[in-house]
Amino acid sequence: MRNTFGLTFLVGHFHIQLLVDEDPGLVGNLLVERLVGAHVDLVSKEEYGKIGSVALADLLKKKLLEEGRKPYIIPVGGSNSLGTWGYIEAAREIEHQIQISGDVRFDDIVVACGSGGTIAGLALGSNLSSLKAKVHAFSVCDDPEYFYDYVQGLIDGLHSGLDSHDLVSIENAKGLGYAMNTAEELKFVKDVATATGIVLDPVYSGKAAYGMLKDMAAKPAKWEGRKILFVHTGGLLGLYDKVDELSSLSGSWRRMDLEESVPCKEGTGCNQASRYSP
Repeated sequence: MRNTFGLTFLVGHFHIQLLVDEDPGLVGNLLVERLVGAHVDLVSKEEYGKIGSVALADLLKKKLLEEGRKPYIIPVGGSNSLGTWGYIEAAREIEHQIQISGDVRFDDIVVACGSGGTIAGLALGSNLSSLKAKVHAFSVCDDPEYFYDYVQGLIDGLHSGLDSHDLVSIENAKGLGYAMNTAEELKFVKDVATATGIVLDPVYSGKAAYGMLKDMAAKPAKWEGRKILFVHTGGLLGLYDKVDELSSLSGSWRRMDLEESVPCKEGTGCNQASRYSP
């Protein structure tokens, strides 16, 4: 299981702590992170549960300071009061795009919630701008009450004077657990991709969209007649962790049946097979 919970940025260096018992190899985000020179520190799930992400990140910071480095700790998901400004700015960008379009307005904004910073920023930004759209979050790990409390801490850090329960509605969509999927959730991701060309990741936006449609089916009056903006938060590299589970759902392939009598047309590259030979 890949669970990146702490990222320390140094000038020219990244240190990443991973919640695993052994090196997972070049999977998911790790391929990209190692390409840019990330240094990986492994922590077991038991150690994480006993010590916690904040204390572990502080231990790494202390170690790096002793080595003469200048670390900066980024919490899970970048979710601190400073990081919240990223999605306050996103709300402003949405507001700007609506203003230049002239005829679009959204009643609701729906997004996945994995650490709290995204929904804190979107909800606060919507409230402070002309958007005034209700933000609905579908949590993919912890329970809603945990996130209400965490978001409250983030917006208190910005001295908003607002209540998280008034800003955002949070529903539980974690299913089997963080980064774990049911067959129905993965089929949903595949069906959306086939029908729309939009690829949802199975860890965040896939679960949020699945949870949203389930909520719409269960509570149609809540959503009827409302214009909804769904925010896709990325994470597509997580698909590569689900290759085995998705293989039975993905498209098939076959060798093209060619007759020897198919003529070669000059100038179409048919005499350039040598270019592709070893």
